[in-house]
Amino acid sequence: MKKGVLVLIAFFSLTSARSQVLISLIFGDKLNSPFLEFGLDGGVNFSEISGLESSGTNVGFNLGFYFDIRSKKNPAWMINTGVIVKSPMGAHGIPVYSLNDENLDNTFAGGSVNREIRYFNVPILIKYQFKNRIYVKTGPQLGLLAKAFDEFKKEVGKDDVVYKKNIRDQIRVIDAGVALGVGYHMNVGNGLNVTVQYYYGLVPVMKGDGPDVYNRSLYVTAGLPIGKGKAAQKRAEKEAELNKVILPEDEEVKPKK
Repeated sequence: MKKGVLVLIAFFSLTSARSQVLISLIFGDKLNSPFLEFGLDGGVNFSEISGLESSGTNVGFNLGFYFDIRSKKNPAWMINTGVIVKSPMGAHGIPVYSLNDENLDNTFAGGSVNREIRYFNVPILIKYQFKNRIYVKTGPQLGLLAKAFDEFKKEVGKDDVVYKKNIRDQIRVIDAGVALGVGYHMNVGNGLNVTVQYYYGLVPVMKGDGPDVYNRSLYVTAGLPIGKGKAAQKRAEKEAELNKVILPEDEEVKPKK
């Protein structure tokens, strides 16, 4: 249990995806049991900001870790949680606005702006898996702001001119909404989870008195249990050792001479 807590602290403190994968591979078997599945998941997400004028969705890649905590009374029911460490949201093709710099305004006139907002997202979902291995899940999702920037872009000749503006101070630190997903738990190896999940933000993204705009994102992910097979093997070996214990047969007690 103590090792599990240390792993969680390490995950929250490290922002490197490589470090996350390495720690998972080392300690994954410590976090798996018959009623707890731990693993890594990642994929692609298609995001937009509702109420904001833009030309399309922002495409990004997500990576995180998850826990499926099963009910002991009915294992079909579980709590699905974890942290999506890398999860960019935003919008593509926002109209160019003034940067309060004449040279920059002239440079990017006629260009476009892509807005990217990065969060650490924590879903806390109720999940139900049917006998055919299809599952559904829904519940709240909370997000903690990490970075936010607008990328100004314009093609000049054959080259792209790019300028990034930090807009973190314009974005609310906490994001929250509702997630709804459906997926399939494959009967291959230790069980690959393939999920399509939609996030509907309920907290306005921007600070200030402007019109309220909200995060929307569609996730397509694959989740891979880490250390599940190793944990099962350890349990089987331990059980086999216990079964090897044979009580000695009753022997005739002989009096000492």
